[in-house]
Amino acid sequence: MSKVHISGVRKQFKGGAEAAFYDLVEHTLQKDENFERKVSVIHDLREMTSRVLHYYKGDFLDELPGLVDFTVVLGLSPRQRDEVQKLKRYQRKFKVSSVGSAVYLHPKLASFSEKSDTTDDKIDAKIDDLLDKLDIREGAKAKFFLNLLNLCESAGEKLLVFSQYLIPLKFLERLAVKLKGWQPGTEIFSITGESSTDHREWSMDHFNNSPDARFFFGSIKACGEGISLVGASRIIILDVHLNPSVTRQAIGRAFRPGQKKKVYVYRLIAGDSPEEEDHSTCFKKELIAKMWFEWNKYCGNRDFDMETVNVNECNDLFLESHLLREDIRLLYRRQFP
Repeated sequence: MSKVHISGVRKQFKGGAEAAFYDLVEHTLQKDENFERKVSVIHDLREMTSRVLHYYKGDFLDELPGLVDFTVVLGLSPRQRDEVQKLKRYQRKFKVSSVGSAVYLHPKLASFSEKSDTTDDKIDAKIDDLLDKLDIREGAKAKFFLNLLNLCESAGEKLLVFSQYLIPLKFLERLAVKLKGWQPGTEIFSITGESSTDHREWSMDHFNNSPDARFFFGSIKACGEGISLVGASRIIILDVHLNPSVTRQAIGRAFRPGQKKKVYVYRLIAGDSPEEEDHSTCFKKELIAKMWFEWNKYCGNRDFDMETVNVNECNDLFLESHLLREDIRLLYRRQFP
């Protein structure tokens, strides 16, 4: 990049020239207040990659009823906060994420997620036994899910729930069976990595078209291209995937041609936990990609930022209800589709 001197900030970089280059570009795009320098860097990046990267925004999505993308930071219960402290004993990032995903749903899932095998044919019975012993109010994300599910049922809307991990999804399935009397294949549908092609087609068709269908849970990686779930208008993202495109692809299962309603997304984040840092890292990746491909000299920084929203003024009747707003610590809305 010879056209512009990237960033006036002097820093010590580790990892050689290549790492220094990446750090300088990232710093300039995210923090540099010199508008012209930022525009020049983006222009150079586009020139450098014009022959290898091709970007299509998907303007046909503008014809849909709309997408409202919330990030909901929830305050955890005292028992959840205790379990979050125990996550520090894990050295592997994956372990912190997988066990944390269960803890943020409900603290009773901590030991269960460490010991249980998702291929165990007795897992339903084990979770049912666990459900008999817990107080759902101690789990911030579990409580949010249940309250949103009740609101969807009252309003005649269908709900999608995505996670990277199967234990949280299985827990929510059994929770709905226990408290609502619903059954898989009638009111509840799913797609995981183990689902056959025939099962995927059957689940999509019945969820989208059956008046009895209530909610659909899916492994976030298994629900990729070719999966259409336009029967749903509400989406919960249970945990943070560090590849933003995976999450956007999951949202695109409902926000796609054929959707008749405005789609509301709730990205649930456990407050004061490692998940908050993961969310910040993920959003920075997403922000750089959006600026690289879509920013121009007519844009400002706030066009690619998250807006802090007052729950009372979020224009979502569900979030404004007492039941959902009870544990909300912070609420953000993405400025870009």
